[in-house]
Amino acid sequence: MDKNQGYAILKVVMLENGRGFALGECPREPEPFVTWACYDDEHGRRQYEWGHYGSDREALARDLTERVEDYQQQFSVKVAWVEEPGLYKYYSTQRPVDIGTFPKPPHNAPDEIVNYDQRVPVEGGAFLAWGHLTYTRPLSEKDMADYELRPSRDNPAVGKRMERKRAAKQEEKKPSISRQMEEAGRQAQERQAPPVHKKDAPDRGDR
Repeated sequence: MDKNQGYAILKVVMLENGRGFALGECPREPEPFVTWACYDDEHGRRQYEWGHYGSDREALARDLTERVEDYQQQFSVKVAWVEEPGLYKYYSTQRPVDIGTFPKPPHNAPDEIVNYDQRVPVEGGAFLAWGHLTYTRPLSEKDMADYELRPSRDNPAVGKRMERKRAAKQEEKKPSISRQMEEAGRQAQERQAPPVHKKDAPDRGDR
């Protein structure tokens, strides 16, 4: 992962407009945790700004989440991806991992390279692989195709996952609101409906 001002970047949430927010740590600092706003410049280098510093990791992790959510609400953008050390895993399906057999995108070198003793079943036997690599940032479809890599099913589809979580939270609130609306509609219909007069059955003597 990157470093900024001596802080190791622990997590980055990038949004679809190219902006993002990062969580960093530097144990030797009086305030060892920080969140920054960030973006990638025209050379693909990560730039950081507007730091929030503190000594409580959990508090700064919450601050990261809140900054992301506040920015999303303000600018109506979705999460594009999340970066964490070794987060994205890809299997080499056709050959052992060696020089020239895997992609090295700018500022996204593999965090880990593992070769197996032989080609073995992976992902619960879904396919065979010679080894795997992990990356901080997701690889493009082209990189995967060019080097015949297959992503792990545990790799996060982060934008979709966070949108699902947000939708689930909204759904949790809906039942009580919908019930209130249904009840209000029912009451309105009852007020507007004409009275129903029941006709008494005729007496047998009137027949």
